[in-house]
Order: sequence, then C-alpha cells, then structure tokens
Amino acid sequence: MKTWEQLRDQPSLRDHYATRSHVVKAIRDFFWQKGFLEVETPQLVNLPSMEPNLEVFETDLRDNYKHSYRAFLTSSPEFAMKKLLAGGYKNIFQICKSYRNEEGWSSRHNPEFTILEWYRTDSDYTAIMQDCEQMFRFIGKALGKTKVLFHGVEYDLTQKWERISVAEAFQLYSEIDTDTLLSHDLLKKAAEQKGYSLDDENTWEEAFNQIFLNEIEPHLGRTKPTILYDYPVAMASLSRRKKDDPRFAERFEFYIAGLELGNAFSELTDWQEQLARLEADRAEKEILGRTLYDVDRDFIDALESGVEDCAGIAVGVDRVAMFFMNADTIQDTLFFPAIEMWKPKEE
Repeated sequence: MKTWEQLRDQPSLRDHYATRSHVVKAIRDFFWQKGFLEVETPQLVNLPSMEPNLEVFETDLRDNYKHSYRAFLTSSPEFAMKKLLAGGYKNIFQICKSYRNEEGWSSRHNPEFTILEWYRTDSDYTAIMQDCEQMFRFIGKALGKTKVLFHGVEYDLTQKWERISVAEAFQLYSEIDTDTLLSHDLLKKAAEQKGYSLDDENTWEEAFNQIFLNEIEPHLGRTKPTILYDYPVAMASLSRRKKDDPRFAERFEFYIAGLELGNAFSELTDWQEQLARLEADRAEKEILGRTLYDVDRDFIDALESGVEDCAGIAVGVDRVAMFFMNADTIQDTLFFPAIEMWKPKEE
C-alpha cells in the first residue's frame, strides 16, 4: 500500500509522520537560537566530494544553446559550505537533500536523503559533541519528551552521552590493541584469524570495516547515545590530525542502537595536505571502479586563501527522525520512500 493510501485510510498515521516535521522544525529552531546562519548551497554541481566508497548520480546538463556539461547531484554540501567559511562566515548550518547511488534502499538507506550540516569557526570537534547532545535534548523538549523509546530501549535524553575512542572500542569489543589496529599486515592477519575472508588485494580499510561492522558497531549506543572518536588518520581524509598523536584524526561519529547518525571532524584547513588526501581518494575511487572526476580545485583554492580553525558535522535527518518516531526503518520516516517508486528487482 502506498504512503498516501495509508495516510488516507489510517488517520493516526498522519500524527506519526507529522513528528518528522516537528523534528525538522526543532532542529532549525535550535540553530537559529544559537546564532547560526542558515545557508543554501547547490545540489547540482560540477564537482562533488571525493569519498572513495560513495557512488554519485551523474547527469548531462544542457543549456539553451545545446551545450553539454557534466553535472552531479551532491552527496553532501560540505565543500560548498567550507567555501562560505573561506568567504568569512562564522557559524552556519544547512538542512538539504543529498544523493548517493548504488546504496539502494534498506532500513538505513534511501538514495535521496535529508542531511543536516553545521560548522563552527574557532572550534574543534569537542564543541560539535556538545552541540549534538544539546540538540537532541532541544528536540525532545520541543516534542514534550525527556525519554524516548527506540527499538525496545528507553533513552533518557537528560543523561550525558557515552564517549569512547576507536582504539578503546577495538580493544574492548575485539581484543585488538592499538599497534595491531594501525598496522596493515597485523590487522589483516587479525581479521583472517577471526574468520573474515581477505586476500592480498584487500586493503587495510576493508579489514577494519569487516571487524568494525560485525564486532563493534552493534554495541554502540545500546543504552545511551555513544560518541566514537579519534579515528585512524587513514579514515579521516577531511579531518586534521591530533597534535598529541598524529596517527589519529579528530573525527567522531555518534550512534544510537547501533545506528550511525552523524560524522564530525575538526576540519582540515591545510590546503596542501587536503589536496594530497583528495588525490589519494581519487586514486582509490579508480581502483574501486567508481565514477571518476577531478578534484575540486576551487575548494582547494578556498582553503589556500585561509580558513579559520573550524569543526563541522553531517547528520542524517531521516535517522534522527527514526529515533524520535520509534520507526523500524528509514522508509517509515518518508512520505515517498524510493522503494515505493522503484520495485526492487530480484537477484
């Protein structure tokens, strides 16, 4: 049954879906009250961001003279927002649509999704951690809730969130120490000993993800939201290194019930290091057979012009709505989920 049919036949569902609208309004109110400026940046761009594991939507843009231009739907407004920081803006936020191809639809994914990004100048990732906790309390208050039931667990929004480093999580949940975690050969060997199927062509990141997704992520955010911080620098191409331990980067993600809701960084502002990382990401995209395009030199030029120390985060609004709606899947938060428009094909 289509969503519109359900809404017509089951009036109580209208209140359920309306919760999403209240969540989005609360997010917007939260940032305006904190003095952030709301911005809008393009969703159709000439050069999207360069995440190796993400596939983009590409299209052919034509003008009225029939000239053809290569164009893409953004997977994130990140580069554009950082250009605004280079232009002199301070604290900014945006709620917009973003797009990722080849992920299909599942309990956690929809090819078109709503993303929230915000950036703070003269800040690091610890300030973003505080924003996240405060925002969830603010949304709860707007909905008249201090406790939220999600997937059978009651979450107390007044409680301080759990914070654990990636190295601590690997040690706690997988009995892998830091030296093993950071070694290409040792981590692959540890993964193989655990029974994961890897060969010489598999990368360190693939070994990391095998262990992380199966042995660590399911434990995160089980009784309270969890902030997982300080990722190996190889997994944080847009984040600056930790000064006291440059093997790690100032990146965090936060989780509820094993579900990742946001990805944050103390932003890398060294244009030369950023260029080198993006070129490495492009090389990896080529190895993975992803759609190839050039590095956004305008973004690099913006960094070279000088950007204040800053921190930022991308948060999946659909997943935030999932939490406050106690929904089982992303699809249950959307009026028109992709799965209703495109019937899945049988393998």
